[in-house]
Amino acid sequence: MGAVVADDGPSGVKAPDGGWGWAVLFGCFIITGFSYAFPKAVSVFFKELIREFGIGYSDTAWISSILLAMLYGTGPLCSVCVNRFGCRPVMLVGGLFASMGMVIASFCTSIIQVYLTAGVITGLGLALNFQPSLIMLNRYFDKRRPLANGLSAAGSPVFLCALSPLGQILQHEYGWRGGFLILGGMLLNCCVCGALMRPLEPPKKSEATKEPAEKKVKKKLLDFSVFKDGGFVIYTLAASIMVLGLFVPPVFVVSYAKDLQNQDTKAAFLLTILGFIDIFARPICGMVAGLKWVRPRCVYLFSFAMIFNGFTDLMGSMSVDYGGLVVFCIFFGISYGMVGALQFEVLMAIVGTQKFSSAIGLVLLAEAMAVLIGPPSAGKLLDATGSYMFVFITAGVEVTTSALVLALGNFFCIKKKSEEPHTKEEAAEREELNKSEDKTPEDAKVDSIEVEQFLKDEPEKNGEVVTNPETCV
Repeated sequence: MGAVVADDGPSGVKAPDGGWGWAVLFGCFIITGFSYAFPKAVSVFFKELIREFGIGYSDTAWISSILLAMLYGTGPLCSVCVNRFGCRPVMLVGGLFASMGMVIASFCTSIIQVYLTAGVITGLGLALNFQPSLIMLNRYFDKRRPLANGLSAAGSPVFLCALSPLGQILQHEYGWRGGFLILGGMLLNCCVCGALMRPLEPPKKSEATKEPAEKKVKKKLLDFSVFKDGGFVIYTLAASIMVLGLFVPPVFVVSYAKDLQNQDTKAAFLLTILGFIDIFARPICGMVAGLKWVRPRCVYLFSFAMIFNGFTDLMGSMSVDYGGLVVFCIFFGISYGMVGALQFEVLMAIVGTQKFSSAIGLVLLAEAMAVLIGPPSAGKLLDATGSYMFVFITAGVEVTTSALVLALGNFFCIKKKSEEPHTKEEAAEREELNKSEDKTPEDAKVDSIEVEQFLKDEPEKNGEVVTNPETCV
């Protein structure tokens, strides 16, 4: 965590940082958009579901909760599938599951059936697309990876701004059943994105070297050795605390505005402001994170983003009118976008490419528990106190605490260790470098004479000019 891990890919292939990687980035942008925006966009149909099945709002809200729980909680399962079958097949199957769940849901006759189809099956399909798309992005980008992460993360606010009004149009024109059916057809685009995830071709090797390499890949379907990395443990702990409060303000800000006697459309416009700012914050933050001086210290930029987000929540708790909430949404959109752009970039930098597929699954599982606890506990606090101020203060304290855990844990527990040589080989290399620096001018003169003699003897062999890359300028 104190330094960036070199990502050469599990097959030893250097990340191309472009080329077909831009197609992979485009696919990841769409998958991220569907994964994060779809659970929120489905809420447009809740009123019709309430009328259809004669249930309460809390019953329909379970659809979004189950979608998010499947997205986060099935992380280890996705890791096992990716390590066993590869990213592309898993994403193709996931696209079919996501589409099938919504199509079957359009024929449901009870809310329990909707939970199982639109919630469990579609949620599993989105999870099988989201995690492999991030893994492929990590394999295709190295130097430009922060920018790539920022651009792909921008899919979430873009799709949220597009899917919510689209859902309202579909509900008005075709009802909830027709809307579910059309959205199910749209989710088949996940299969197209999966087809874009072309695996990197390994360098050609002899038959003798191929077999051991294949055995190494199949050894571990879920690598728990990541827990031996102190940086990973600190990141997982900080991320779990952060998620407790990160999603609370967007859930309650509209209700907060209504409680201040604002119209429904005016209150809903706050989320549009937040999403619009978020669209630009993510790629810009990705560009900043990719700067030469910033990238090795990316973990501290991530900590700053979380502190910024927590401080925004604390200031938002003091809002007493609509103007104050607008200012809150602008700054929350900036900080929320920074967190979204950096969270997986920092994880990639900690564990590297080879262990990322297992690491992200375990992190998402830890976050799943916090996602389920966070908003409901905030709702209970609101019921008990009757004030949104305490809800926003609690969220701000939780996010700020996670930032302190990450920054202080990295500074005191990880950085000092990384500055020392990790192995005997590194220590030996440093000793050799020190000896070479102490070399006398006479030794350097002898070396230069040897090089000149080598250049005179080398130019021609068998009548052909020989170009030696070691001596060629």
